[in-house]
Amino acid sequence: MFRKEVTFSSNERKGIFFIVLSVFCFAIVNTIAKYLHHIPVHELIFFRACVSFVICYWYIRKLKLPFWGSNRTWLVMRGLTGLAALILFFSTIKNLPLATASTIQYLSPIFTVFLAVYMNKQSVKKIQWLYFLLGILGVIFIKGWDGQVSTFWLMIGVVSAVLAGLAYNSIIRAKQFDHPMTIVMYFPLVSIPLMGIWCLFQWVQPQGIEWLLLIVMGIFTQFAQYFMTLALHSDKASKIAPWNYSGAIFALFFGWVFFSEVIGLMSIFGMIIIGLAVVLNAKVKSVG
Repeated sequence: MFRKEVTFSSNERKGIFFIVLSVFCFAIVNTIAKYLHHIPVHELIFFRACVSFVICYWYIRKLKLPFWGSNRTWLVMRGLTGLAALILFFSTIKNLPLATASTIQYLSPIFTVFLAVYMNKQSVKKIQWLYFLLGILGVIFIKGWDGQVSTFWLMIGVVSAVLAGLAYNSIIRAKQFDHPMTIVMYFPLVSIPLMGIWCLFQWVQPQGIEWLLLIVMGIFTQFAQYFMTLALHSDKASKIAPWNYSGAIFALFFGWVFFSEVIGLMSIFGMIIIGLAVVLNAKVKSVG
């Protein structure tokens, strides 16, 4: 019997390392958001956006980049759709098991592909429709066998993934004209005034260590986005993107350790199906 040895190029190894770091940082952010369950979603986003804006502003000024960017229409669209997606995602985190909410969000790469057909004139192969249905099947498995999962919050999670797909396509349009850090900055640039106004009407005062956790959430968000950028610049996105699903493992672990969440076997099977759909879709793009 012959065994084929699996090897990775240096660029691919770097890309995998950075993408795993990125999803680990995002898992920490999501865990903090769930832990601070009594603080409203808009307040969490406001603090996260403030920290992100400070870092982006410093970096943009250091590189002497145009502050407002060039393609402002798509930059604002990126900010608005990203904000809407995050509001719904943080809401699902508070109302669903951490691993379940995180896994539903992993449908966003599939929605990104199909929205790209209309927004960025990209082609989709017929087999990718099958992988799209496979992802939906995974959602059905999660709901059908998990009594902890509300149909309403499950659908909110799916809508969040669709909005994330819109945000990613806005990034695709904007990246032709603007620096990545400018694109990143438009999320806090849009979020701070909108969430700030909301906070005026509904505010919960953080106590003690909660202030530190809010700052840590913002810092790790920036780290996550930075490592994601390094990963996608290291090698082809189609080779790196499937490793993004390793975040589901972190979510399962953190949910079990910090919130005593126990996920049923059939729901885990549904998560695996969604992961498989995302990976297979990435593989099609890599040869297409």
